[in-house]
Amino acid sequence: MSTSLMWFRRDLRLSDHPALAVAAGSGAVLPVFVLDPRLLATAGPVRTSCLLQALDALRRATDGALVVRTGDPATVLPDLVAEIGAEAVHVTGETTPFGRRRDRTVEAALDVPLVTTGSPYAVTPGRLRNAGGDPFQVYSPFARAWREHGWPPPAATPRVRWSRRVDSEELPPSPLAGVEDAPELPVCSEQAAQERLRAFLDDGLADYAEHRDRPDLNRTSELSMHLKYGTVHPRTVLDGLTGIDARSRAAKGAEKFAGELAWRDFYADVLWHHPRSAWQDLRPALRGMRYDEPDATFDAWRAGRTGFPLVDAGMRQLTAVGWMHNRVRMVTASFLTKDLHIWWPYGARHFMDHLRDGDLSSNNHNWQWVAGTGTDPSPYFRIFNPVTQARRFDPQGDYVRRWVPELRHLEGAAVHEPWTASDGAAHGYPERVVDHAAERAEALARYEAVRG
Repeated sequence: MSTSLMWFRRDLRLSDHPALAVAAGSGAVLPVFVLDPRLLATAGPVRTSCLLQALDALRRATDGALVVRTGDPATVLPDLVAEIGAEAVHVTGETTPFGRRRDRTVEAALDVPLVTTGSPYAVTPGRLRNAGGDPFQVYSPFARAWREHGWPPPAATPRVRWSRRVDSEELPPSPLAGVEDAPELPVCSEQAAQERLRAFLDDGLADYAEHRDRPDLNRTSELSMHLKYGTVHPRTVLDGLTGIDARSRAAKGAEKFAGELAWRDFYADVLWHHPRSAWQDLRPALRGMRYDEPDATFDAWRAGRTGFPLVDAGMRQLTAVGWMHNRVRMVTASFLTKDLHIWWPYGARHFMDHLRDGDLSSNNHNWQWVAGTGTDPSPYFRIFNPVTQARRFDPQGDYVRRWVPELRHLEGAAVHEPWTASDGAAHGYPERVVDHAAERAEALARYEAVRG
């Protein structure tokens, strides 16, 4: 019986898995995951912990057949191929700059085909072009083309004959094990993803469009972590959305959430065409912007002690649970880049160190969108006012009080401006590190200088 390797990466599931279906159709399958020290060195403890959870679940789903090896895939995989006489190595296509370079190296090292099927996206990055044949630079026309292009239905779950011909390493312990005040992380597995998706489709869509920007309400899908590790494919999610009755209250929410998945595909497409934009400004016009070096205010931002309650609540939520509401991500990012004048990669790296859903293309291009150096056609002069944003999206202050206990004595919206209350700092809440109005004017002056 012929045997092939199924090299899992960002696709840690068995359902709706085209590459696994192709591998299973050619004979027995040896499932493999390679713990690459280069990636682990930059993943941080939160993402590493989520990864190990998902791998443990995948090992159980494959009846213990999953083989885990540590090392460079360009060495590990050829060795495994030789050890079992595999006829091919199957993968889901990779789209990040590192992943593409790594796969070319692995392919050159193999004596058997590296068979690529599918991608982690509804529409594979690089596939869509505008009318002139160029890559899209703006979200709205990309989203229209994305919807017009469409995507196939979920792939059928194959019956797999798992090979058990080689031994596996034990999974290492979670880097968060025994850590005091470690983030509270949800379960990362295919089963958890399916349960979360069903709950969102059943109960989360009715007011999603109306309340998705409210951090004080639990109205997000909570699927971002699962999309990051591929414990669910976006095609599966979109298939669930198409099943929503167009006459129901949930229809508007389904439309809006599909747009969020389009954003995810859009940023992956931008990174595909502009790999340098992973850590450099996409827009060359603003590469001369003057920034300040990280200092004590950067430390205050990371610790959630800027004196601006919504900013601090978000940064503390990030530390506590490895996640932050998207609206608050924009506010905290704007504060770092526009109020503290610190270049966005410093903030993007901090987010990637702590986010359980830290995805290179989405995280870093969202940072550039806020900073004004990315895909937005009218960017830099958008400066989020942390108080205005707080009053609009956390109207009663419940989100701030949840994460900033020093302010729980302040009622209602008063929590957003503790400096106006005589007892605002009574429990140790810090003074504001900057004056927002003054720093807004400074940010606009720097923009005008580089634009001129």
